[in-house]
Amino acid sequence: MEDVLELYEQPYDEQHLVVCVDERPCQLLVDKQPSIPAEPGKPEREDFQYERNGTCNLFVAFQHRVGWRHVEVTERRTNADFAHWLKRLVDE
Repeated sequence: MEDVLELYEQPYDEQHLVVCVDERPCQLLVDKQPSIPAEPGKPEREDFQYERNGTCNLFVAFQHRVGWRHVEVTERRTNADFAHWLKRLVDE
């Protein structure tokens, strides 16, 4: 972990880019009941029930030194999907 933190502290160098990559599965949820709007003295209220509406995956790449980020949403998360995403990222 210390090596990664030291890498992040290095000054920006256009010849040696530091790109952080991550992925995250997400559930797609839909509320079963609409929320009850706020009233004077009462906050907005939401029901805790939801319906699962599938899943998706997020592939994320960013360069913290320049404020650049790229997010791609995919239906699944396989090794082949990740490899193709990395290739597109490098090629573009």
